[in-house]
Parts: sequence; structure tokens; C-alpha cells
Amino acid sequence: MSITKVPEKIRMILWGQAAGRCEYEGCNERLFLDHLTKAQFNTSYIAHIVADSPDGPRGDAVLSDKLKADISNLMLMCDRHHRLIDKEDVPGHPVARLTAMKLKHEQRIDILADISEDKRSHILLYGARIGEQDSPLSYREARVAMVPDRYPAETNPISIGLVNSSIPDGADMYWAVEEAQMRTLLNQRVRPLIGGGKISHISVFALAPQPLLILLGSLLTDIPAIEVYQRRREPLTWRWDEKPESWSYDIVEPEVAEGDPALVFSLSGTVTERRITNVLGPNVSIWQVSIPNQHNDFLVSRPQASEFRVQMRALMNRIKLRHGEAASIHVFPVMPVSLAVDFGRILMPKADLPLVVYDRNQATGEFTRALNINARPS
Repeated sequence: MSITKVPEKIRMILWGQAAGRCEYEGCNERLFLDHLTKAQFNTSYIAHIVADSPDGPRGDAVLSDKLKADISNLMLMCDRHHRLIDKEDVPGHPVARLTAMKLKHEQRIDILADISEDKRSHILLYGARIGEQDSPLSYREARVAMVPDRYPAETNPISIGLVNSSIPDGADMYWAVEEAQMRTLLNQRVRPLIGGGKISHISVFALAPQPLLILLGSLLTDIPAIEVYQRRREPLTWRWDEKPESWSYDIVEPEVAEGDPALVFSLSGTVTERRITNVLGPNVSIWQVSIPNQHNDFLVSRPQASEFRVQMRALMNRIKLRHGEAASIHVFPVMPVSLAVDFGRILMPKADLPLVVYDRNQATGEFTRALNINARPS
């Protein structure tokens, strides 16, 4: 039917409910902008779910006349999807399917429109080469993971990773190059915004070797407000679960605090004592943080991350109390990437012991020294 047959008031309400975008599932095309010329004009069509006449697509002897100007029966669409549902594939687009599309689209718009100013968050992407793989970070995936709790403050993320690095993470210069790059870009792209009051919250999405993630957290600290997201493999998502199961972390202290303290995170996998003594020798005190069933996707909720930060803050104090202020903590991390960042965030530069952080070689499974973090001033 012609667009003029729908009263202007109804058309305006529909435009508002659809946010000026095509309501066909998976399309979301902006209907006020020509993508080629960038000229702004109305490119929309108003489609009927139940046709406005009984002999039209999905027409009904009674409902067609009754619903022809009812907003519950109208969808905002682009030209190609309007043609698809009314001409090319009418049987494949029954009333129930189109109604579900309309409802899903308008509910999503409603959720986004209800987000208030204080839920703005700047997206920070940090990626570094892991073995033979570059970091697969996506602004789009990050944006989807935040909603409806937060929404992006800017249309582009803050990226601080070294793009397409040719230096493998086993090379001697890898750690120095990545650390220098991280510090430089944080100083250039993040700290001026924090100092100028332009950032109130940061959403961190990071994929990198764990020593670098711990360093990132230590540089970000816990000011301003930060949330670190975890990328899961099954299902592939950055989203947190809403109703997590209860969780606990098992912390085992050494009976005698003699020799260097080694803090071992056996969370995503198991770290045996032999692998620690191979690096530090037999005179070492091992502090073990583990869970009952180590695997890559155990971290699914905010409460699990919060509990980790609380327990690690207390643990750092406990290690310092038992080993003294002259000690350094040797850290062996096998843990979710977000918890590696969170561990760095809980560090107190002037109060906590220095860290010597090791990286697990993917080829050999052994640990090698990578970075010094929170080092004492020389």
C-alpha cells in the first residue's frame, strides 16, 4: 500500500519505535542515509504484516481492514526486504515470523534508548600476539557484550595493541617491545582523557599473553572505574551470565615460608610443582590458587571476578606478612585473561611486593621469565 494511507501520527510513532532502521531480522539498515553518497533522505517503506486488503500478502477477510493502520501491524523496512516479504517470498514470511521480528527489533531499540548518561563507557581494546596467532579483537563484539548494562561512549574504541606484530612471543625482545608500546599508547590515548575528565568508565577487552595482561592491569589500576570482560569459547561470547552458580577459589599456603615465594594460578589448567622448581630450584615456597575443575571457560559471571579480586587483595597482604618486605613474588599464571588483568589492577604500587611474572611456552609447556612488575625504585 502507499505510505500516505497510514496516518502521519502513526508513521512518526513507527519511525520512533524502529529508530529509523529496517526491522527485518539481521538487517538494521539506516533508512535516512544513502550508503554510497552519504546523502540524507527517507529511503524507508512501511510494510504490513497482515495486508491492508484480503487479497494481499497475508491478507485476511476480517483483520486486513481492521489492522490496516494499526501500528502493531506495521513494520519499517528497506526496499529490498519490503520486496522480499511482499513479492519474492511471501510463504516464507508468515504473520508469526514478521511479528516476532518487529517485537525483537523494537525491544532492542527500547533497551538502548533507556540507557542513561551514567552508563557510558569507553571501550579499550588491547591485543598482542599469542604464539602464532594475532589477537582477534572486535569493536562490534565488545559493543554487543556491554549492552544493556553499559553503552559505548564513542563510535570508535581506544586501541593500544601493537597491530600485526612480526615478533613472536618467544623472542627475547618481544616483552620489551610490547611493554614499551603499551606504556606509550596508554600515556598518549588514555591518560589525557582521564586527566581531562572525559573518561568516567572503561570497559576492557583484552587478549594477549598473561604477563602483558597483568602489566596492563597494573598500569590501569582501579581508577577510574573499570570493568574487564572475559571472552568465552563455548558459546563464543564476551557477555556475562546473569545468574551464575556459586563459586569459590582454593588457596593453599606453604607450611614454611622459606625461600622465594611463588604464586601459582592453576585456574584454566594445572600447574605442577615440578614446573615451578625447574625454574626456581627446590628452595621455593609455593602459594597455590586453584579451583576444583580447571578449564578455560569456568569464568562466566561478574561475581566470580569480584570474588577473585577480594581474595587476591587479601592474599597479597598475607604473602608480604610471611615473607617480609624484601621479597619478590614469582608469578606463574594459567588463568582466564580477564583475571590476569584484574590481578594487575589490585596491585598497590607502594605497598605490594614486586612481581616477577613468567610466561608458559606453548610449544614446550615450560615457564620462562617475562616481565618485572611493580618493581622497587632503583
